[in-house]
Amino acid sequence: MTRLHEHQAKALLTESGIAVPEGGTASTPEQARLLTRKIGKNVFLKAQVWVTGRAGLGGIKLAHDPSEAERIAAAMLGRTIQRFPITEILVEEELTIAREFYAGIIVDDRSRTPLVIFASRGGTGIEELAREDPEHLAQHRIDVLRGLRAFEARDVVRRTGVHGRLLLELSDILTKLYRLARSRDARAVEINPLVLTTGGSLMAADCRMTIDDNAVFRQDDLGITLAREFDHPPTRLERIAWEVEREDFRGTFYFVQLEQDFAKGERRIAFHGSGGGGSMLGMDAALEKGLKVANFVDTSGNPAASKVYRAARIILDQSGIDGYFACGSGVASQEQFHSARGLAKAFLEAPLTVPAVIRLGGNGEEQAIAILERLGEYLSTPIEAYGKDDTPEFCAARLRELIASSPAANDRPPARTPPPAREPYSFRTISGGKVTLDHALCRHCESKICITTCVPEILTLENGVPVLNIDREEAARGGCSECVACDVECYFLGNRGGHLLLPIAGLEETIQPGGRE
Repeated sequence: MTRLHEHQAKALLTESGIAVPEGGTASTPEQARLLTRKIGKNVFLKAQVWVTGRAGLGGIKLAHDPSEAERIAAAMLGRTIQRFPITEILVEEELTIAREFYAGIIVDDRSRTPLVIFASRGGTGIEELAREDPEHLAQHRIDVLRGLRAFEARDVVRRTGVHGRLLLELSDILTKLYRLARSRDARAVEINPLVLTTGGSLMAADCRMTIDDNAVFRQDDLGITLAREFDHPPTRLERIAWEVEREDFRGTFYFVQLEQDFAKGERRIAFHGSGGGGSMLGMDAALEKGLKVANFVDTSGNPAASKVYRAARIILDQSGIDGYFACGSGVASQEQFHSARGLAKAFLEAPLTVPAVIRLGGNGEEQAIAILERLGEYLSTPIEAYGKDDTPEFCAARLRELIASSPAANDRPPARTPPPAREPYSFRTISGGKVTLDHALCRHCESKICITTCVPEILTLENGVPVLNIDREEAARGGCSECVACDVECYFLGNRGGHLLLPIAGLEETIQPGGRE
């Protein structure tokens, strides 16, 4: 889920007709002073960071005049709260509160419907309120075809003991909140507290809003640059990984760095999972065997080989790791040889300099294991491949043994970089890649392995050399699935005339073979 800052959420509330306190954002102490003077009363300065409990962490302060607001802002800006640097502050008026409520729209994964929740008490966690004072809380599952109807919203508020004009005003806020959540693809919109001021106005004193990661492309105006909710500021590699995922919908690719500053020799490993449950089992096995995990990655949902390649390249860009552990589900429906080829290409090009244990269980696992075993002949470090009958615990134990018995590499071996093609034949692929077949080498290839292993079967022989049997435009639209066979299998079993260049913005690129399309 992608979390918005409080000021962003409140701007959307305002657009939806829900009142918020007067205020604005400041990124300098002077701006905080000017905003306070404009508001003309006591103000709260609220750090715009993605953490809960900001008040207890010094992230919310009360100022009584512009000079005090400037001093507080100067002390607050540049500080770090739970690894989040404070670069922006929300300055807004202090409210005189008569009563507090809670109002929220949340997507309930269990019932697979939006849920409206209302409580006649606010300010505390909704889970705590449900446990301690359930009579003050009501909820209703929303029919997405009909939306939240006015009488349903009134019934939710009435069940908490609120009546009269206040009931009508609160129920109106609930219907507006649902329309906002629906229009913005929100996983959750929570106003806590929703306050009734002593002057009789209802205002959202605080708001938390998260957007569905898969719908971010529909919400361009929100300025979301990374559709993930982290407990730390996004790292360089996390941003690079998100750009891969944002543009490629073939399967999923999640990358989270758990550690950044570590040295070799700590048994810190790169972790590459496949499938949520299988990944968790793999991580648990690694930790149980005394290995430390530098990152979490999941490539699942039948990703293209090119996506697995990019994931592995990003993983290997971490410095200081002592091993590479890929461990996913043992019953995966996706063809495991695609993942094996993606890993093989990455391990040759990065290149891999630490021991690796790869567990690829599921369809085509025998072929996947054979690819990785063949790869071992070309690496300067040990790599072992296993299938579904080998437990994550066994595989983690093997990696620990390999790390302990493998000497540290003093010299980094050169990455595989194909020479410029003498007779290039090339075409573009769907993710911005480029396939180049060097017909000077292809002409003398005996196996023609690229033809027999091309999964989408888009290559054919013409005068003894491989060419497309579809047009280039169709190949670029997805006719070429980027299965990487024309690259990896050609390297192992052909004449090494095939290469697939797969750019990764932000990483040092593989040298592009020469030639024109």
